[in-house]
Amino acid sequence: MKTTVQAVPGKRVPMTGLRKTALVAGLCYVITFLTSIPTLALYGSVRKSGFILGTGSIAATQWGAFIEVLLALSGIATAVVLYPVVKRQNQAAALGFVTSRLLEGAMIFVGILSLLTVITLRQHTEGTDPTSLVTTGKSLVALHDWTFLLGQGLMPGVNALLLGSLLYRSRLVPRAIPLLGLIGAPLLLASDAATIFGIWDQVSSAAFVCALPVALWEFSVGVWMAVKGFTPSPITAAAAAPITAEKALIPA
Repeated sequence: MKTTVQAVPGKRVPMTGLRKTALVAGLCYVITFLTSIPTLALYGSVRKSGFILGTGSIAATQWGAFIEVLLALSGIATAVVLYPVVKRQNQAAALGFVTSRLLEGAMIFVGILSLLTVITLRQHTEGTDPTSLVTTGKSLVALHDWTFLLGQGLMPGVNALLLGSLLYRSRLVPRAIPLLGLIGAPLLLASDAATIFGIWDQVSSAAFVCALPVALWEFSVGVWMAVKGFTPSPITAAAAAPITAEKALIPA
C-alpha cells in the first residue's frame, strides 16, 4: 500500500545543522569574492605621490579599508565555520586551513593599517618636509603592495590546496569545483613567485590569467554551498548519525 506524505501548509521543513553550516560558509565565501574586487579602484588615489600632501579623496581609501576588513573577517569565518565538518576528513589539513586563513587575515590587516597611517600623516603635515612625507607615503604604500601579494595572492593558493583537497576527497561538493581550485592553486603560487622575482608586475595580464581559476573556485564553491548545501557523503551521514541516535532515545 502506497502512502503519500503531504506537507502541512504554512510550515517549512526545518533546516538541519549541516545545511546551516553550508549556507553560512557559502555566503562568507561569496562575500570574500565580492569584497576582493573593488579595492584596487578605491586605492587609486592613495597610490599617487601627491596624496599624502593633500591631493585626492580620503573617503575612497577609507571605504577600501573598510571593505578589506570585511574581506579579512569573512575569509576567517569560512575556515572557522567549515572546520567542524571538514575535520572529519582530515583534522590536520582542516586545522591548516584555519591557520592559513588567519595568516591571510593578519596580512590584510597589516596592509590596511599601512594605508590608514598614510591618511593620518596627511592630516598632520604642518612643519614636515614634503619630500620626507612623500618618501614615507611611498614606503607605506609599498608595504601594502607586498601584504596584498602575500595575503590576497599567496594565501588563497594555499587555501585552495588545503580546502580543495578536503572537499575533493570528501565529496561534500561536486568534484569539478575543488578540482578547479587544485588546478588553479599552483598557477597562482607560480604567478606570485614571478612577481617576487620581477618577471612580471603584480597587476598585469599574466597575473590576472593565473589568478582567475582560484577566483572562479572561490566563487563557485561559495555559491554551491549557499544554494545547494553539502552533497550527501559519508561525512554528512556520520555527522547526522549522532542526532538520529539522540532522537531515538527520546520517549515517544
